[in-house]
Amino acid sequence: MALPNSSLYSQGLPSHSNCLTPPLHTTTHPFSIFKVPVLHTKKQQQLRLRSSYSLKNSENLSSKNQSPATCGCGLCRRQFLGAFAGPLLSQFTTFPATADPSTDLLFSNAQKMMNKVHPSKPDWYEEFYAIALDRGMKSYEKEKIAGYKEQLLNPLKGEAKTVLELGIGTGPNLKYYASGRNVSVVGVDPNKHMEKYAQAAATDCGLLKSQFKFINGVGEALPIFDSSMDAVVCTLALCSVKDVGKTLKEVQRVLKPRGQFIFIEHVAAPDGTSLRFWQSLLDPLQQFVSDGCHLTRETGEVIRGSRFSDASINMTYIPSISLISPHVFGTAYK
Repeated sequence: MALPNSSLYSQGLPSHSNCLTPPLHTTTHPFSIFKVPVLHTKKQQQLRLRSSYSLKNSENLSSKNQSPATCGCGLCRRQFLGAFAGPLLSQFTTFPATADPSTDLLFSNAQKMMNKVHPSKPDWYEEFYAIALDRGMKSYEKEKIAGYKEQLLNPLKGEAKTVLELGIGTGPNLKYYASGRNVSVVGVDPNKHMEKYAQAAATDCGLLKSQFKFINGVGEALPIFDSSMDAVVCTLALCSVKDVGKTLKEVQRVLKPRGQFIFIEHVAAPDGTSLRFWQSLLDPLQQFVSDGCHLTRETGEVIRGSRFSDASINMTYIPSISLISPHVFGTAYK
């Protein structure tokens, strides 16, 4: 289904017959698949108030000092101000001039869900966790899991034009699938401090800023339109979401028909094994120190029981990573 294009703050206004100022150009947002306000509500209100105040002052000034380039009518003044204020304000907000109630509701529900399932943690903790993930996972990424990621993610190059990565973290997966000028990537993560690392990884892959967007959110309520994604990528993320089943339903919702879900997750060891005993014993501590990560989830079985078609779920053991050595990986289709 074709999605309507969202536009930035400035909209083209019809030219007045007496105005010499040209009509404004309408700017199309590169990510029409979602809408995310960059400013918090309070800051948005302040911005609107300042904009309204500046407009009134400018109109009063213009009525006293009209130049040959303006006729003095309200329409002309709005055009003149919009030509200068529009590009500036568009740097701070992605709201279209005419709000879409369904999109506002989508974002509102996503924000409420994030507050519910992943309340804000102290900045120092989230920053520390982002640094630890960036530095501490390099060996795992380079030596342990790279082959699996190449096998699963490389085929997306040139095939998927819109990709959502759930739990993008510091962006270690981008190099496997994000390349070229025809791909748009949306990265979702509840830790806002991951953004600078993910953006740097996107830049290293050659993605333009218009091709990558980081969203502070959770998998249980994605601020993404229905049936808008060619692929959803998820690695080491379902261990940390609050509700795996609800997250998978969200993945299915945002995928296009026959869209692909690609996953690599660490899971629980088989019942009765010594590893499962230690996983169960240390699971509460793991959740506390690793931002909600669970050691005993049977994620493969949950995916198998979801409404995906053609699900291919494989089990493997990654040596020398102790508690999280059991992994499931594979693909599934909507």
